[in-house]
Amino acid sequence: MQHWISGVMALMLAAGCAMQAQAPVETSTTVTAPSADTQKFPTDLRRVSLIVDDIDESLKLYRDVLEFEVNYDTKVTMSGVALPAGEPGAKARLVLISSNDSWVGWIGLLQWIDPPLERNYAPERMGIGDAILVFNTEKVDEHCEAAAKLPGIKVTAEAGNTTYPGRGDGPDIVVRTCYLFDRDGYFMELNKVLDRDAYNQN
Repeated sequence: MQHWISGVMALMLAAGCAMQAQAPVETSTTVTAPSADTQKFPTDLRRVSLIVDDIDESLKLYRDVLEFEVNYDTKVTMSGVALPAGEPGAKARLVLISSNDSWVGWIGLLQWIDPPLERNYAPERMGIGDAILVFNTEKVDEHCEAAAKLPGIKVTAEAGNTTYPGRGDGPDIVVRTCYLFDRDGYFMELNKVLDRDAYNQN
């Protein structure tokens, strides 16, 4: 855990952010970095960081509904240069959340506090430059229903089955899906592979 925190500090300093002391976050997840020598490829997608209007409101979806775990919560001073947003010297809050993997598949939530960023109007349509967050969950229907009750969430398609062509001669891939915008306009798909044996044949 100490090595991981040191790595985060080095990353933030390189990006022009100064770390400020913060009480440690209690977590049941063991955060470990795998040996680079054991990795098949040199690059992993470690984390997607989302700039949000209100972290506590965002956590109602990502932590309370989707059941990610908060494993890091601190205040940072932003350079406004390496990450070209906000004013130089602005204060921000950074929260990292994770699920089943201690190295990849994380989400960062980043909120400018002083001064805050101007909140943009949340989009209702997707276009070039937009991203789609895809979450695998065994609770698609439950999570979709719970998310729809949160303020600012816009469900574009309620839970239902979607069929994708199989790879090569493999069987079709059927997943349970739900689609929505979160309160800041980030679009996501919640899905569950209904037949993992068939999926593994692809």
